Amino acid sequence: MEADQAASKEAESCIDLLVIVLDTNPSQHIVRQNPQNLTQILEAVIAFGNAHLMQKAQNKLAVLSCSHHATNFLYPLPRRQVELRQVDGQYEAFSLVEKTVKQQLGSILMNAPRLSAPCESLLAGSMSMALCYISRLQRSVAPGVKMHSRILVLTGSNECASQYMTFMNVFFTAQKLGIVIDTCALDKTLSLLQQGCDITSGQFLKVTQLDGLLQYLLWVFLPAPQIRHKLVLPPPPKVDYRASCFCHRELIDIGYVCSVCLSVFCKYSPICTTCHTIFKNPGPLPVKAKKKKKTDKQM
Repeated sequence: MEADQAASKEAESCIDLLVIVLDTNPSQHIVRQNPQNLTQILEAVIAFGNAHLMQKAQNKLAVLSCSHHATNFLYPLPRRQVELRQVDGQYEAFSLVEKTVKQQLGSILMNAPRLSAPCESLLAGSMSMALCYISRLQRSVAPGVKMHSRILVLTGSNECASQYMTFMNVFFTAQKLGIVIDTCALDKTLSLLQQGCDITSGQFLKVTQLDGLLQYLLWVFLPAPQIRHKLVLPPPPKVDYRASCFCHRELIDIGYVCSVCLSVFCKYSPICTTCHTIFKNPGPLPVKAKKKKKTDKQM
């Protein structure tokens, strides 16, 4: 009984930091299909972020916008605050999150360069920025106070095989720092992000109905990773651990690996295009001469 009380007091005193990486790329299929879907996703993310802040006074929240050209902070703003008017019946912190996120995202979308062709989102770079933000906050935490951090990625983009190395660096850095990466796929199943969730002991979920996005977020991703084993959550999907080749950016089963920089290629190349190491051409395998069997006359 005393052990449970001590654990509950420790959980109340620690800080839970949630960093949400929201993919706002207009090239996403769900956005091109219906632009109003982005508004629906944004409303669900704001409600989910406020629910995280509501759980405990020590909880912290950050929201990043990821697009095809840049990554921006939607909340909190580093140097300035949004002017707010008091709204009856609404907590000021929740109103601050809602107004800040909406104003920042509206400004980003208005000033974004126009696309002539679909472009992939800079998800790996946005997750790297989230890791840097978490690391900076961890250094400013008071001695004796624990901070549990996690990253939630919401995206409807396709597989980003060209960012394979950056993704792997992010995943293993997060694993070393004890940061959990969760992914909510809004359109397609993403094998690279599945690998990241599996490496960092996070949760991967593919949403089947966008209308129930908020319910999925509150059910699967609102509970802290420390208590998820006590809940009935969707079973983890089978993870595809195939590597992406550096020449064509495609997932392969069998390939060639550079012994210097560990780059993966689907076809043999005498020069590594990553580190420019020169390899010798593989010669034919030596054929062993067959031993002659001794005959009875030789015996």
